[in-house]
Amino acid sequence: MVSFKIYFVTGNKGKFEEAKEILGRYGIKIEMKHIPYPEVQAETLREVVDFGLKYLQDKLSKPFFVEDSGLFIEALKGFPGVYSAYVFKTIGNNGILKLMENVENRNAKFISVVGYFDGKNKRIFEGAVNGRISHSKRGGKGFGFDPIFIPENYNNTFAELGSEKNKISHRYKALKKLGEYLKNAEKSQRKE
Repeated sequence: MVSFKIYFVTGNKGKFEEAKEILGRYGIKIEMKHIPYPEVQAETLREVVDFGLKYLQDKLSKPFFVEDSGLFIEALKGFPGVYSAYVFKTIGNNGILKLMENVENRNAKFISVVGYFDGKNKRIFEGAVNGRISHSKRGGKGFGFDPIFIPENYNNTFAELGSEKNKISHRYKALKKLGEYLKNAEKSQRKE
């Protein structure tokens, strides 16, 4: 089992708590580091994460990671997508539900992109989960769009699932890849 500490550069306490639980399963301790950095307006989450890594790599001495995620709604041509944080701050869940009034196709996808920098090398890990938009806000757990997103094969929103979310979510899938990568990197270092 891996046992070291890395920084998670985020100002989002909810994301931090999820990442702490998920990476804790690999023996990885994370510390929240709030270093505001410009969120570039880009076409993809990967571009946003790449920019964040480049911006922060000279500002931190320890290995660190950043994460960006987005809700992509099929009927809205992928909106809010890379603008999810801004859209949540401006119109929130109620605004999305208003846009989805009388819309039959409620298919949506949450995507998470994690960027890791160890001081020399950069790695990108992605995770996605399909689902649908609910007809109303449901649940008091989670944050962001969790109360309106129902993952595939479930009847509950992320906000109703609580810690179960951390076993199936887009962020879980991306962070699991990071955890596996760090576990394998540590194994190969021990062999050297």
